[in-house]
Amino acid sequence: MLAKTVLAALLISSALSVGSAFAGPAAGLARPLRSAPPSQFITATKFTLAPFAFVRFCKDNSGSCDAGRGDAEVSMTPALRAELLRINSTVNRTIIAQNDDDGDDVWAQDVTSGDCEDFALTKRHQLIKAGWPTRSLRIAVAKTRAGEGHAVLVVRTSEGDLVLDNRTSAVRTWNQTDLKWIKIQSGDNPRLWYDI
Repeated sequence: MLAKTVLAALLISSALSVGSAFAGPAAGLARPLRSAPPSQFITATKFTLAPFAFVRFCKDNSGSCDAGRGDAEVSMTPALRAELLRINSTVNRTIIAQNDDDGDDVWAQDVTSGDCEDFALTKRHQLIKAGWPTRSLRIAVAKTRAGEGHAVLVVRTSEGDLVLDNRTSAVRTWNQTDLKWIKIQSGDNPRLWYDI
């Protein structure tokens, strides 16, 4: 019980340190009705700890971990879908896949080589530069079918939560992947994470 209380205090402290992270813009209230069924969207359950390497990333890149802006869900259009596919494919082709040394997990964005979370952070950064709302772009951690830890970018859209994975240029809804989901960032405050 004490551990849960300490965890809750840490999470609240983290939320308060970035301002009013849960206060979304008024425009976010006028989101279009979802066209995808509810099963196409990830249900986050309870607060959990962020990956330690992500905490270090935020310490060194605080602007990339600021409170989310814009709508939490993107109304997908053919042009936006094409842009999403292009950025996913381009990042997958241009970053050379290379695992971190054992015991030295480093998360970075806009790199020339890196592992799964570096791909995910770079895709997030590229989409933000293209004008996508930060609240719709969340990093998630999962396990592959082989049991390896894996990180991907999840984009919340009117078509569902779409997964941008460095293992494929195909973009699928979260429940059409081979991943076993563990945790995901909050769209409102990227420093907060939830169990899936």
